Amino acid sequence: MVRSPRPVGPRTLADRAAAARGMRAALARADSSRVLLLVPDPHARFAAVELSGRFVAEEVLAGGYGLCTYVFVWDVERQPLPLGPDHVLARYLGGYGDLRMRPDPATITALPDGLCGIVCDVEWPDGQPVRAAPRQALTEQLTALEALGYVPSAGLEHEVVFRDADGALSPHGVDYAVGGTERMRPLLRDLRVALDRSGLGVESARAECHPGQYEIVLRHRDALAACDDALLQQLVVRSVAAEHGVTASYLAAPEPGQGSSCHVHLSLATVAGQPAAGSGTGLPPVMASFLAGVLREAAALTPIWAPTWNSYVRLRTAPFSPRELRWGVDDRTAAVRVAGRDGSLRLEFRFPGADAQPHLVLAALLAAGRAGIEERLPAPPPDVVLGALPGTPWEALAGLDRVAKLLGDEVAAQQEALLRAELDAGCTAVTDWQRRRGAARG
Repeated sequence: MVRSPRPVGPRTLADRAAAARGMRAALARADSSRVLLLVPDPHARFAAVELSGRFVAEEVLAGGYGLCTYVFVWDVERQPLPLGPDHVLARYLGGYGDLRMRPDPATITALPDGLCGIVCDVEWPDGQPVRAAPRQALTEQLTALEALGYVPSAGLEHEVVFRDADGALSPHGVDYAVGGTERMRPLLRDLRVALDRSGLGVESARAECHPGQYEIVLRHRDALAACDDALLQQLVVRSVAAEHGVTASYLAAPEPGQGSSCHVHLSLATVAGQPAAGSGTGLPPVMASFLAGVLREAAALTPIWAPTWNSYVRLRTAPFSPRELRWGVDDRTAAVRVAGRDGSLRLEFRFPGADAQPHLVLAALLAAGRAGIEERLPAPPPDVVLGALPGTPWEALAGLDRVAKLLGDEVAAQQEALLRAELDAGCTAVTDWQRRRGAARG
């Protein structure tokens, strides 16, 4: 099985492309029987096509492969969004034609069942980029940031909740615990093996603070790899969990008062590889401006951090999912935490939920932070509240003009259509909460 090594730290797009060329040659020589082509969709999951390895090596690496356009305008249940003929995204549904997947060999990963996974970019038949594709949105932001002379390194922390027919696999919070995780142990044992085989580069794993909650963290790496690999890890986790009769849930709020997050640790380096870090825990000017840009735009970008109805339960009720926009040094109650020191100094953005699309999260952070760098914004004082994230999805819709300015019209239109579809679905559903309140009226 061919595996692409994941180097830690920042990597320019040119360096990624060079690594991909080397892996392309290795893949063409390898005997991979089955290959899974994977495209990140707007719901933090993959659209996938399984092909023979020989076919991929002989034809797909050079010519690409088809993928229906509607994967970028479907709801979470894979139903097409109700878009009118004049909608900016109408062509994604007109005729349900094909896009072309272009495999990125720098992402080659060993998956369960003997599959070889490769994440793909997508393009229109005429070769134009698909701007509603989350991976394309991130690539455009990386290109723009490199033009300023900077390259990010990112580490994503996703929390997952394991449940079976009897409920969560731990009866209570087991934060940092060894005991109390006994029901998880057979699953975790197989998960370690699968993740080791994948070559994704796990840094740490530990029990978390809510029932059945666990966190597996990959080492920091270039932003595209961080996002691709976060979704690849989730694919492995869900596959192994299913073999144990367990559901691996990345719901933002498993219960009221509980939160599962996508914390993003981000640092900057120059394109020459020098860290843009200061002395001790002091922010260097470029990081201070980046932070200021993100804090200025964070409320408007809430549809990216909080894309589902459930996202707002997390923001409103989970104690370590702060809505207040402020930053602090090594403060996990702040929306942005400055962590590490000297060469390891980084910003931890704590507002995205586990249900957020990671490529879009990074693209949004980079777009807002880059604007701060370009305008040389000063960082606001630490521990000063600058505002708050919207507390409802209706309020979040108000910021989509800024999303369009930062990430483009297609991404903004997509996020608006998805959030409106989420609201429509929620307003036509009957929940246990509604039934309980109805019974109380008797």
